[in-house]
Amino acid sequence: MAISTKLMMRQGQALVMTPQLLQAIKLLQFSNLELAAFLHDELERNPLLEAQDGDGGVDAADPSQGAEPSAAEPFEGPQEGDWAQQDLAVDSATLSADLGADMSNAFEPEGPSIGERARDEAPDGAGLSATSWTGAAGGGPADGEAPNLEAYVADRQSLHEHLAEQLALACPDPRHRIIGQSIIDAIDESGYLREELGEIAARLEADRAEAEHILATIQTFDPSGVGARDLAECLAIQLKERDRYDPAMQAFVANLPLVARRDFAQLAKLCGVDDEDIADMAAELRRLEPKPGRAFGGAPIQPLVADVIVRAAADGAWHVELNADALPRVLVNHSYAAQVSAVATGPADKSFISSCLQNANWLTKSLEQRARTILRVASEIVRLQDAFLTHGVEHLRPLNLRTVADAIGMHESTVSRVTSNKYMMTPRGVFELKYFFSASIATTSGAAAHSAEAVRFRIKQMIDRETPDGILSDDAIVERLKANDIEIARRTVAKYRDSLRIPSSVDRRRAKLAQARMTAH
Repeated sequence: MAISTKLMMRQGQALVMTPQLLQAIKLLQFSNLELAAFLHDELERNPLLEAQDGDGGVDAADPSQGAEPSAAEPFEGPQEGDWAQQDLAVDSATLSADLGADMSNAFEPEGPSIGERARDEAPDGAGLSATSWTGAAGGGPADGEAPNLEAYVADRQSLHEHLAEQLALACPDPRHRIIGQSIIDAIDESGYLREELGEIAARLEADRAEAEHILATIQTFDPSGVGARDLAECLAIQLKERDRYDPAMQAFVANLPLVARRDFAQLAKLCGVDDEDIADMAAELRRLEPKPGRAFGGAPIQPLVADVIVRAAADGAWHVELNADALPRVLVNHSYAAQVSAVATGPADKSFISSCLQNANWLTKSLEQRARTILRVASEIVRLQDAFLTHGVEHLRPLNLRTVADAIGMHESTVSRVTSNKYMMTPRGVFELKYFFSASIATTSGAAAHSAEAVRFRIKQMIDRETPDGILSDDAIVERLKANDIEIARRTVAKYRDSLRIPSSVDRRRAKLAQARMTAH
């Protein structure tokens, strides 16, 4: 058979992931914060996009309204005779009487304002007006805005800054300050030293004993317990400052695993004290701060914003709507696009404007589709979990992604992306959409299966109702669940108990007895 070169034409079909499709998939799985960051970058990159503020955002019931193009309208400040201008004209005497305070020198500089001084110094007032530098009413910026009150609020001091100020007073030697600053930089937000002291000393070519001495100095700083390398050392520092670190307490702190297990009988033997002293020592330990740096805070906590809001309707049904505050307000400025297209002459400019307009239109359509998909998935979840919203966690049904996907005609992967990092506000609280999907637990009678989350809630209820004389083991919990028509294995009960951070029956019995003993004292 001869081998030769041929030209052939073949027709076929293939699924191609375009950049626009990839962008739509990414938008679908973004959370509120991730979507806001993405849109901020797009607004910086695309001049034809604009963010819409105020009440002109996307309506929760009809997210398609957010895709309508509109031109940006200039803001007009209050004119003379308007109600806003009249309110701004209230004199300081009236304001002082209303507030009960002297407002004569509030935020006012001594002497004439900057605008008056500049007008007096400039020849013939050239280039200056009555509002130059001082705004419409004096004392503000040139555009007439009010003074920024946030500029007068003091910034919150961090833990490292607080320690650095104390180090400057405690260590006059520059060499010691450099070593101490390196140690402070290695302290985390909780107040613990997370880097080996030997590594810090080796990096600075300092002696280990010298670094130990400076660390001991830092451990005397405020807050008490800062600079410790573990929990035992942190508690020991605080007890020493309170003059409570006697030999018995030293043995008590050295056996923190026994304290966590509440094995007070063994602790009494190791410390050489009776049960009453052990109870007092445990109470003293609970009054200490295990995280000294917590008072200075850490990274700002982002508030949880629900994507979907569920309300009870008058007819007994549930009204599902998108949260208008969580929906992005991004519009395409077609007026600006027409203006720049009219003056664009070169092919590169025209290509850039066309590309920006195409990307802006696709982005708004993707955001509209994202909102509709979230609403469809959330509505189906509410329909299937109606008993949970009405009666509580015990009536949560087992649910998987395929059930919701088949009901709304979508793929499982799409439902999985929609339910990731999305939250629903219900009359029973705010839940992640993933919360409503749980495995099924079979019944002993062959009836409808139970949800794993509902079984976990039943286990927690049983343990919460325990008494010191009636602690339930995992086997006893299995028997009680079987009596309630729930077929479950012992290892599954142990797994659910661990997920709820509930200790074993032995540790719970010790805790109950210790609590009863302390209550008796």
